[in-house]
Amino acid sequence: MPELVTLPADSSTDAILEVIKRDGAVILKDMLDAETRARFLAETGPYMEATRYGFDDFTGRATTRTGALVARSPTCCDMVLHPKVLACARQFLEPYCLKIQLHLTQIIRLKPGQGAQVIHRDRWAWGKYIQGIEPQLNTIWALTDFTEENGATQVVPGSVDWPDDRRPAPEEICQAVMPAGSVLIYTGSVFHGGGENRSDADRIGVNLTYSLAWLRQEENQFLSCPPDIARDLPETLQDLLGYTVGSYALGYYTPPLPPGAGPECVGPEYAVGRKKSGDGFGDEATLKALQKS
Repeated sequence: MPELVTLPADSSTDAILEVIKRDGAVILKDMLDAETRARFLAETGPYMEATRYGFDDFTGRATTRTGALVARSPTCCDMVLHPKVLACARQFLEPYCLKIQLHLTQIIRLKPGQGAQVIHRDRWAWGKYIQGIEPQLNTIWALTDFTEENGATQVVPGSVDWPDDRRPAPEEICQAVMPAGSVLIYTGSVFHGGGENRSDADRIGVNLTYSLAWLRQEENQFLSCPPDIARDLPETLQDLLGYTVGSYALGYYTPPLPPGAGPECVGPEYAVGRKKSGDGFGDEATLKALQKS
């Protein structure tokens, strides 16, 4: 039976990515202390309790999935911007893009009796059309202990290069058993799935994922965190949400204003007040980087 590698939180980015590139996943311990976990649950608990169960076997008929976490939780904003995780995401994805983006924010709560999820790849969010590149890097933050009994995420180490139609044998699957405060980091290509909750308590994890900025996000961040909320966030987080061009001439828009009242084409920064005037498809730095690539 394979096992996932567990590393301390202060491991170097290179050491973390070495394991990820080989196995497709790694666990980092001691990433969130008890006080931070409690604060996150206090901010998001009412939304989580009001969330209905999934509507099919994949989303989980005894599972709740609560999103819009950037707009709802200041603590989640800090988690998205965690320096170690963000450095791993940027370095892992940079061979395929000029910028990365926040792809998904979601609390996944497995209630007692939830069965195991079908083993899958997260990159299938874009179908099976993208081949030969890694489109995303994902995290699951353990808000409760992840145990074999309560549905710790199933992972198939070393499956990143498998063909899409291969199915793992039981002996090729392990579980991301980890104490609360740990983070599972895994690629969009590794086969995985939620575990079966055979316990009498909830298993709660926070799924925060990053993707290439030239792809469509799974969670529409412009709707989950609209400009009137996003304008008060740090600039780095605004960029991750998509309030910047994904590459030169990718994501600009024309504000629907009266004639002469605003620019004709401008980057999404305009929507959060970072660009007051001026026309253009994108910023000059992005254009220069694109021309060098």
